[in-house]
Amino acid sequence: MTAVLIKAASFILIIAIGYLMKRRGFFHANDFYLISRIVLKITLPAAIVSNFSKVTMEPAMLLMCAIGLFCNILMVAVGYLINLKGTGAEKAFDMINLSGYNIGNFTIPFVQSFLGPVGFAVTSLFDAGNAVMCTGITFTAASSAAGDKKKVTLSVILKKLVSSLPFDAYIIMTILAILNIRLPALFLSMADTIGASNAFLALLMIGIGFEINLDKKRMAELSKVMLVRYVCAVLMAIGFYFAAPFSEEIKRTLAIVVLGPISSVSPAFTGELNGDVELASTINSMSIIISVVAITVALLVLM
Repeated sequence: MTAVLIKAASFILIIAIGYLMKRRGFFHANDFYLISRIVLKITLPAAIVSNFSKVTMEPAMLLMCAIGLFCNILMVAVGYLINLKGTGAEKAFDMINLSGYNIGNFTIPFVQSFLGPVGFAVTSLFDAGNAVMCTGITFTAASSAAGDKKKVTLSVILKKLVSSLPFDAYIIMTILAILNIRLPALFLSMADTIGASNAFLALLMIGIGFEINLDKKRMAELSKVMLVRYVCAVLMAIGFYFAAPFSEEIKRTLAIVVLGPISSVSPAFTGELNGDVELASTINSMSIIISVVAITVALLVLM
C-alpha cells in the first residue's frame, strides 16, 4: 500500500511541476504541443514496442479491442439517452464529452509502473478499440444527433488511425506477438531506454496543459457530466473485476483503465460542432483530477 501511495504521489507531483512551471513562465502553452509530439511519435511507440516484446499473447487479450469499442459505444449511448428531452446540441455535447479514454497520455504511465507487461498489452489493445471511436465514429454520431451535415467517412477514420504511430505500433506488435516473432536485441534495448521516459514526459505534458476555469453558470453541466461519467466508470470497473471471464491480471487492468479521464480530443470535436469548448476543456481537466484519485484508490484496493 505504501509503495502505491508513494508512486501515485510522485505522479501527482510531476503533473504539479508541469503546471507550476507553466505558471512561472518556464513553460508556455505551446510547449504542450511540442511535448505531445515527442510522446505520441517517440516515447509512447517505444514503450509499446518494449512492453509488447515481453508478452505472450493470449487469445482472450485480443478481445480487449472489442471491449474498448464497447465501453465507448456505451458512454456515447448514455450521453444521448440522458438528453432525450434536450436539444440536438445538448445530446452532441454529452455524447462527445462523456465518452473516450485518455489512455496514451494518462493511463499508460500508471499501467507501466504498476501492472507490468501484460497489463500494458491489455491497456494498449483496449486503446486500439478506443482509438477507432475517438478518431471519428463518436464525432459522426454526435454530429448526426446535432443535426449537422458534416460527416466523417470510413476512409477519413482509417487515414487518421494509420497516421497514428501509437496505433501502428499496437497493430504491428500485436501481430508479431501472435506470430511469436521477436525483434532484434539492439532494437529492443533502444525501445526500452526511450520507452522508460514515456511516463515522465506524458505526466509533465498533462501538467503543462492543465487548466480549470470554473464558471458558476456552467457548474451544473460540469457536475452532471462528471457524476454520470464516473458512476458509469465505477460500475464498469466493478463489473469487469467481479464478472469478466478473464485472468486476475486482465480483470484488474480493465477495472483500472475504465477509470481513466475523458479523451483529450473531446474539446477539439466539441469545437467542430460549435459547442462550448471552454466547458469541454474544463471537463477534460477536471476528469484528470478525479481519475488520479480513482485509479489510486483502485490500485490500493486491487493490488
